[in-house]
Formats: sequence, C-alpha cells, structure tokens
Amino acid sequence: MTTSKLQSRIEPAKRNWEETKVAPALQRFPERKSQFTTSSGIELKRLYTRDDAPSDDAVEFPGEYPFTRGIQPTMYRSRFWTMRQYAGYATAEETNRRFRFLLEQGQSGLSTAFDLPTQIGYDADDPMALGEVGKVGVSISSVYDMAQLFDHIPLDKVSTSMTINAPAAILLAMYIVVGKRQGVEPHQLRGTIQNDILKEYIARGTYIFPPQASMRLITDVFAYCTRHVPKWNTISISGYHIREAGSTAVQEVAFTLANGIAYVQAAIDAGLDVDDFAPQLSFFFNAHNQFLEEVAKFRAARRLWAKIMRERFGAQKEKSWQLRFHTQTGGSTLTAQQPNNNIVRVALQALAAVMGGTQSLHTNSSDEALALPTESAVQVALRTQQIIAHETGVADTIDPLAGSYVIEALTDEIEQRAMAYITQIDEMGGALTAIESGFINGEIQDAAYAYQQAVEKGEQIVVGVNEFVVDEDITPEILRVDPAIEIAQRQRLATLRAERDNNKVNELRTHLSNAARSDDNLMPLFIECVEHDVTLGEICHTLRNVFGEYRPSVRI
Repeated sequence: MTTSKLQSRIEPAKRNWEETKVAPALQRFPERKSQFTTSSGIELKRLYTRDDAPSDDAVEFPGEYPFTRGIQPTMYRSRFWTMRQYAGYATAEETNRRFRFLLEQGQSGLSTAFDLPTQIGYDADDPMALGEVGKVGVSISSVYDMAQLFDHIPLDKVSTSMTINAPAAILLAMYIVVGKRQGVEPHQLRGTIQNDILKEYIARGTYIFPPQASMRLITDVFAYCTRHVPKWNTISISGYHIREAGSTAVQEVAFTLANGIAYVQAAIDAGLDVDDFAPQLSFFFNAHNQFLEEVAKFRAARRLWAKIMRERFGAQKEKSWQLRFHTQTGGSTLTAQQPNNNIVRVALQALAAVMGGTQSLHTNSSDEALALPTESAVQVALRTQQIIAHETGVADTIDPLAGSYVIEALTDEIEQRAMAYITQIDEMGGALTAIESGFINGEIQDAAYAYQQAVEKGEQIVVGVNEFVVDEDITPEILRVDPAIEIAQRQRLATLRAERDNNKVNELRTHLSNAARSDDNLMPLFIECVEHDVTLGEICHTLRNVFGEYRPSVRI
C-alpha cells in the first residue's frame, strides 16, 4: 500500500479517535504537561501510527547497508556484545587484581582507566603529578608498569580497551612491547585505544599538544596499525564525553560524527587509502535515561555513518561503512543521593544500548557518584549485563524494536537533525574550525544550562534529588586510594632511571626530537623508546619541546 493511500485511511480514523476518545478523557484527566519532548527537543506525539514510520518499500535487513538494524546479519544470536567493564586505580598491581577478578566473574574484555598524570603525559615523579598519582585511574609511567598491569593475562586471549588520548600512541607502543615479551606478535593483538583528541578540546580537557601535531600522531597510528596491528581499533571516536558535558542526544551523534569526518579526511590527506584504515575505526557512545530516544540514537548514528563513508568518502568495502561502537551507561546521570537507585538507571540504560545494537558495553557501578567503584558494586554492574544477556530474551531476536512507529520516527528525526548540524559544521570549515571558534562548546553549554534549569525548576524530575527525597544517615562503603602508592611509584622510577642505559635513553630522545620535526611515522620510534626504558613523561616532554602545548583561548 502506498504512503498516500495509507494516510487516507489512518488520518480520518485518528481524528475520530481524538474527538470521541481523547477529548472526553482530557476533560477528566488533563495531560501532565503541555508538551512532551526528548532530550534533544524532539516533540513526542501523543500517538504514533503507521504513517509515521518509513514506507513499505524501505525494507532493511541487519548486516546490510545502511546498517540501521545492526552491522552483523545474526547479531547477538551468534555472540553477545563484549562485556567490558572499565577499571583502573592506584598501581598496576592493584588494577591487575581488579582485572583478574572481573575476568573470573565472566567479563569478556578489559577496559583500562589511567590516572590524570598518565593521561596528560607526566611520570608519577613529576612535580605536576603531585597528589594525583593513581587517584582516578592506574598510574603508568614505564613499560614495566604496563607489564605488571597485564601480568598473567595473555594478550592473545583478551581484547583490551585503553581510554587514553593525547599520549595514546605511546601507551599502544608499551602494549605492543609487553605483548612481544609474552610471545604475542602485534598482528595477534586485539583491542582499542581511544586516541580521540578532538573531543578533548571540546569536552574533556586531557590534551597536550596543539591540534595539528595531535592529528599527526593519530594518523601515524592509523598507518602503523593498518600494516602491523590489523586487529586493533586505532581510534574510538567518542560521543560519550560530549554527552557527559551536557549535550543532547542529537548533538552527541552530530558532533561525534563530525569529528569522525575530520579524522577520515586527515588520514586521506596524509596519503592513506580510506578502505585501508576505515575498518579499524570505532566509536564510543553514551546511554542515558530517555530509553526510546537512546535506542533510536544508536540506529540513526549507524545509518548516518554508513552514508557518510560510502557517499562522501567513496569507501568501497562494506566494513568501511560499518559504525562499530562501545557504549557506557551515563555517568552524569548517577546520583550521590540514594545511590541504589543508580542500579535501576544503569539497567535501563544498558538495555537501551543492547536494543540499539552495541558491540561492547560498560555498565557503571552504583557508587560511582561517590568514589571509584568498590568490588561489590562492580560485580552488580557486571551481573546487570549478564542478566540482560541471559534472562530477558531481548538478545534472541535482532533489532527487536524495529517497526515500532515511535522508534522509526525518532530514528529518522535524529538522523535529519544530526545531519543538519554536520552540514552547518562543514560550512564553517569542519570540526576543527567549529571547535576553535567555540561553536561546538557553546552548543553543548547551552544544552547543559537548559537541562540544569529544568531540574532546578522541577520540570525535569531526578528521583531522589528534586523529588522523592529522603533523609539518609548511612554512608556507603567507598573505595579509597592509599596515598602511599605515590611514594612507591616514585621509588620505582628512581630505581628504573638508575639501572637503565641512560646514554641510550638520551640518544633515543634526540632521535625522537629530530623525527618529530620530519614527516616520519613516529610509532616505530615510540616502540624502540619504551623497549629501552624511556618513560612516558620523557617521551612527552621531548615532543612538547618540538610541538609545544595547547592553550585554549579564553572567552568571556
């Protein structure tokens, strides 16, 4: 049946329903508010019907372009998503114990959180690291720390994600060296480095170098891994932190894919063939509380990226069109008040990610609004994924909400609104220009402010915060990082510097300085440096002397 014929049947019936059923009901029970919208301001209709969904000739199947319904033809009927719990704190030994606990509990992939000094390229004994060592992630200064982190964990048997950006290439070099020392060749390694510097300038702030130098390091990783580490995801283009900064769902999709476009173009400009590196690109999205919008968001992002890669960049391989993504439940949605409520929030967010077709998933722990998660809270978070996988039945059929009138309508609407943003960013000159001009940051700030106003006015209910509030006398157990670990890390580095071949270290740092001024790919030299005990901080300081440091402009 054509769309026009369908509408001619539905519209009169809908009008009759509104007149005979809705109007009398509203006299007795007025609606709760005058307008219902998603986080992106998309107005939700009272009722969706078949005329809101795509026409009958728009039939799509999983594993086929444009992948709205999933990138694999069998999805979770063949294999569940990777259950990849994020972990890292204190020393490499402490985090190694947490990793092994999670693997024993049934986790299927590792995800590494690094402390702030590591994220911005300082060793644990640097004065800039004082008081921050091991506090929000694991401290990694040398290849010995990295080896301890993965002690008794065979790197040819696990997939490892590393949330690291500015010094991502150096941490990957350490991982490659640790693999070699285990007898695992680079081509056997599986995992992901985040390596997404553009969102650092937008939302997160753990940058080191100016944009052009940072983009050069990223494309060096693309080129090296294409040849030598083919199973590795060379970047995880992140909308997660954009959403955590306060963006809407539409903005999360738009700004993430705009950054993705910038990376693809930079790699092409560096002489790489799109079909050589595109299959190693991956994405990282947030999952928030508005369940229907979140499911539609994932479907829209997948479809939009497929079109961008095939139509804009002329990619020929099917794998180049596929948007593969990791999801983490929304950290900013967790509350310190009534923290057990967070278990429910996380379960619903995780369910949205699964319904939306994620490839891997981290579920936040209930106590993360208070501190780093305790072991017991982490176990519940992992069990949440396992219950969704094994007990709910939602993984037994592919894209189970497909055909829902509201899901299909929201998928279309999010795609159109995100594409409008991308077109606007293109007209500005691309994502980097949009970041430097303050456009993207301004859009996110406006969205965050609007949400906070809605909470403070009581228009947006946050259970336990501005409604259903109770007095709480019980302080839950929280994880505390021992300050002594910083002293121990400093002592380890002092021993390392005393026992290594410092003449070789100085020689390699000079070589690195010269190479950074050339067009050479720096990855082989990073690997050689860490093999000879050059530390993370020493490598980054050498690069700072060549590239400089990024200083954002201040806007008042």
